[in-house]
Amino acid sequence: MASKKDDDASFNNFYNNKTTILQEARVFHESPISPRKCRALLTRVAYLFYSGEAFQAQEATPLFFGITKLFSHKDAALRQMVYLAIKELSTVAEDVIMLTASIQRDMQPNSEVIYRPNAIRALCRIIDASMVQSTERFFKAAIVDKNTSISSAALVSSYHLFPVSKDVIKRWVNEAQEALSPRAPSFFNAPSTSYLGFGSSAPSTPSYQTVPSSSYISQYHALGLLYSIRQQDRMAVIKMIQQLGGGKTGGGTTLKNPMALCMLIRYAAKVMDEDPNMHKQMFDLLEGWLRHKSDMVTFEAARAIAEMRNVQPQHLTRAVAALQNFLSSMKPTLKFAAIRTLSSLALIHPTVVAACNTEMENLITDANRSIATYAITTLLKTGNEASVDRLMKQISGFMSEISDEFKVIVVDAVRSLCLKFPAKQDLMLTFLAGVLRDEGGYDFKRAVVEAIFDMIKYISACKESALGHLCEFIEDCEFTKLSVRILHLLGIEGPKMSQPTKYIRFIYNRVVLENAIVRAAAVSSMAKFGVNVLDATVKKSIGVLLSRCLDDVDDEVRDRAAMYLRVLREEELQETYVKEDSVFSLAALEAKLVSYVNDAAATSEPFDASSIPKISRAQAAQDVARPSSLDTIAVAVTAKAAPVNLAPQLSAAEAQSQYAQQLAAVPEFAAYGPVMNSSVKPTQLTESETEYVVSCVKHVFKAHVVFQFNISNTLPDMVLENVDVIMQPTDETGLTPLGSTSIPLLTAAASPQIAYVSFQRDDPVEYPLGTFQCTLKFVSKEVDPSSGEPEEEGYPDEYQLEEVELGASGDYILPSYVNFNSEWEKMKAGPSQTETFALSEMESIKAACDSLIEILNMEALGGSDQPTSTTVHTLQLGGLVAGGGGKVLARVRMTFAAGQGVTLELSVRAEQEAVCRLVMSAIGG
Repeated sequence: MASKKDDDASFNNFYNNKTTILQEARVFHESPISPRKCRALLTRVAYLFYSGEAFQAQEATPLFFGITKLFSHKDAALRQMVYLAIKELSTVAEDVIMLTASIQRDMQPNSEVIYRPNAIRALCRIIDASMVQSTERFFKAAIVDKNTSISSAALVSSYHLFPVSKDVIKRWVNEAQEALSPRAPSFFNAPSTSYLGFGSSAPSTPSYQTVPSSSYISQYHALGLLYSIRQQDRMAVIKMIQQLGGGKTGGGTTLKNPMALCMLIRYAAKVMDEDPNMHKQMFDLLEGWLRHKSDMVTFEAARAIAEMRNVQPQHLTRAVAALQNFLSSMKPTLKFAAIRTLSSLALIHPTVVAACNTEMENLITDANRSIATYAITTLLKTGNEASVDRLMKQISGFMSEISDEFKVIVVDAVRSLCLKFPAKQDLMLTFLAGVLRDEGGYDFKRAVVEAIFDMIKYISACKESALGHLCEFIEDCEFTKLSVRILHLLGIEGPKMSQPTKYIRFIYNRVVLENAIVRAAAVSSMAKFGVNVLDATVKKSIGVLLSRCLDDVDDEVRDRAAMYLRVLREEELQETYVKEDSVFSLAALEAKLVSYVNDAAATSEPFDASSIPKISRAQAAQDVARPSSLDTIAVAVTAKAAPVNLAPQLSAAEAQSQYAQQLAAVPEFAAYGPVMNSSVKPTQLTESETEYVVSCVKHVFKAHVVFQFNISNTLPDMVLENVDVIMQPTDETGLTPLGSTSIPLLTAAASPQIAYVSFQRDDPVEYPLGTFQCTLKFVSKEVDPSSGEPEEEGYPDEYQLEEVELGASGDYILPSYVNFNSEWEKMKAGPSQTETFALSEMESIKAACDSLIEILNMEALGGSDQPTSTTVHTLQLGGLVAGGGGKVLARVRMTFAAGQGVTLELSVRAEQEAVCRLVMSAIGG
C-alpha cells in the first residue's frame, strides 16, 4: 500500500508537469481574466524553472506571449508574478523584444512604484546590446531615484548589461557615483498583503502602507557597477578606495552599508596584492576597518590581513586580536568565521595564533561541532608536543558526530602534526587506522590514505606498521581508485621491508576478489616483488601466481601477466619495464602526438619520442602536473577572423598543442616543420593598464624562431590599422630576419589578435641568444561616437614595448625527469663543461637552489631542491633541449658562507657540445 508521502509526491509531479501547465495556459486568454487562477499557474511555471525544467523555444514562445496578455489587468500581485515569469522565459522564447514597449511603460516615473523595479529587472533580460542605448534615459533616471528598491534594481541590471554593452554603461558613471552617496531613509508604497500563492483573490484596489528602508543597499550595488567600469584603470580604482575608505582611520565616511564596505575591503586587498607600491596605504585602510562598529566589516578586514601574501607576524597583531574577540561572541556564525580564519593562518604563523589558545580551548566543548572541530585542529597546529595526547583523545570522542567535510579537516591537521612531531607517530597512526575503518565517503577515505602515505614517505620508523594498516584496509575497500594507489605503493615499498612475503598474500587476494581494474594493479604490484626481492623462492612463487592470472577473463589482466612473466625471465627487460623510475609526461605526449598526426609532412617519418619530457612514476601516479598554468593566449585565426581567448588555466602541454594549431594555420610557416618548443608563459611587454596590452610567446623550430605577439587595444574610441611589430637585435644574435605578419584591423571589441615575426637560425646546430628592442607600429583612427565608424583619415603612430630576450630558460630547455646517477655515468664520455661561479647576493643555499631551477628551467632530481645542510649542498638537474639537442644534466655543488653568499661549481653533461655552452651562458651570460 502506497504511503501518503508517495501519494503527495505523485500528485506534485502531475500538478507541476510541464505538459499539464502548457495545456492550462489557456486561462491567460479567458475573459474576464481570473487573477487567482493566473497567479497560481504562474507560480507553477516559476517552480518548473527553479527546479531545473528545460523549455523548448516552441513551448516557451506561446506561453510567453500568453502571459503578456495579463499586462492589461491592474492586479498588483498578478503583475509581480507576470514579471517573474517573463524574466525567466525571455531567455528561451523567441521575439521577446516585442514586449519592450509594454515594459517601458511600467518604468516611467509616474507609474506605480511597486511595478518599476520588476519592470527594470525584466527589461534587462529582454533587450540586447543594440537596444541598450535607446533605454539609457530610463536606466539613468532609475539609478538616481530616491526609492532604494528602484535604484538597486537599475544598478543590478546595469551590472548585468555591462559585459554586452560596455561603452554605453560606462557613460552612467556619474549616476552610479550619485547612488553611492548616503541618502535619508526612503519610503515606498507596498501592498500590505502579498497575493502570490493560491489563496483568495486580491482586492481590486490593494491597500498600501509606508515601509521605511534604511539599509543603504543601493550603495553595495553601485559600488559593484563602479568597479566594473573602472577595473581596467588601476589609478581610478585606488582613488575610489581611498575616497570611500575615509582616510587612514578607515571609518567609511561615505559608505554606510556593511556589505558595500566588505566589497571595498576586497578591492583594497586585491590592489595591495597586485601593486606593492600601494601596500602601505591599503594596509592602513584595512587596519582602520578593524575598528568598525559592524562585525561583518571588522571580520572582512581581519580576514583580508590574515590572507595577505608574505604577511609578517608583526602585521597580524591587530587582526588576530579582532578575531580573538569574535571567539567569545554569543553568535555561532562569528565564532565559526573567526576560528576558520585562524585555522588557515595557523598553517603559516602558528606562534601568532597561539595567543588565542585560551579562547580556542573553551570552544572544544562548543555545542556546534563544526566550531569544535576547527578549534581542536587549530590547537593541534599551535600547541606543543605535550598537549597532543589530550587533544587526540578529544578528537576521537566526536569523530562520529561530524560530517565527512569536517573529518577531512581533522585528518589534514593530524597529517601535518605527524610531520611536526615524529615522536608521536604511534599515536597518530593508531588514530588514522581507526578512522580508516569508520564509515565515510571517498574524500574522507582518500584524506586518511594520503596522511598515511606521508607518514610512510617521511617517517621511516612507521613504514612497516603503516603498510600493514593499508593492507587491512584494501581487504574491504569499496573505492577502486584508493585500492589501485595502495597496491602501487605496496609494490614500491613492500620489497624493501624485512618480511616482504607477508604483503604478497594481501595483493593476491585482490586478484581473486576484486574488479578488473584492481586485479590489473595487483598483477603489476606482484611483478615488482618478483623483480626487486632477491630471494629465489619468492621469485618462483611470484611466477606461479602470475601464471594463474593468464586465465583471467579480462584482457588487461591477462596481458599484464604475460608481459611480466617474460620480464621475470629476461633481466634486460626489468630495467625498462619495472626498475625505470620515469615515464613520459602524458600531457606532453598527447600534445606531440596531436601535432604529429595533424602534420601531413611529418607522418611520413617515424614519431620521435626523444623530445618528450619525462616525470617520475610517483608523480605520474599522483596525477601531479609540473607545468604551470598559462596566461590568456589567442587561438588560431586566419587573417580575416578575429581570435577568441582561451581559458586562462591551461597546462603547459595543452598550451603547446594550442600554439601548434595556431602556427599550422599560418601559411608562411608551413615550410618550417613542426614546432619544437614554445615558451611556457607569455612575456608581458606592457603594463596591464596601458592603452595597448602586448605579450610575447617564443616558438622554436628546427631551423627557425618565431615570435608571437598577442596585442590588445583597450581604447573603444580608437581603431588601429596595419599593426606591425618591429624587432631590432641589440647585438649579434645568429638570427636572420625573414618577415612578419601584420594585423589589418584591431578594435577593442576584437582584442586580442596576433602578429608574428620570424627569424632563421644561421646555424641549426647552435642555439642563438640575444635581446631585441620592440616597437609597435600602426595607423590610428578615431571612432565617430555618433555612427560608430572610424574616420577616413588616420595618422601613423609608434608605441615602444619592453625588450624581448631569447635565452636558455624556457626557450630551449624543458624540465625532464631521469635517473640522475645512472644517466650521469652513461654520459661520462660525451661533451661536458665545468665552471665556478660566485653568487654574492644569495642569502642561503635554498635561495640559490630556487634561483638556479628557475634560470635553467630544469627538473630538480631526487629531492635535491630541498637542502639538508645550510652550508654545503649538491643540486642535481635534468632536462631536454628542443630541436634535437637531446638530454642535458647539470650537477651544482654549492657552499655558503655568511657575508660572502654562495659559491658554486656547475658541471654540465649533454649529448651536444652546443648544449653545454647554452647552459653555461644561462648562468654566466
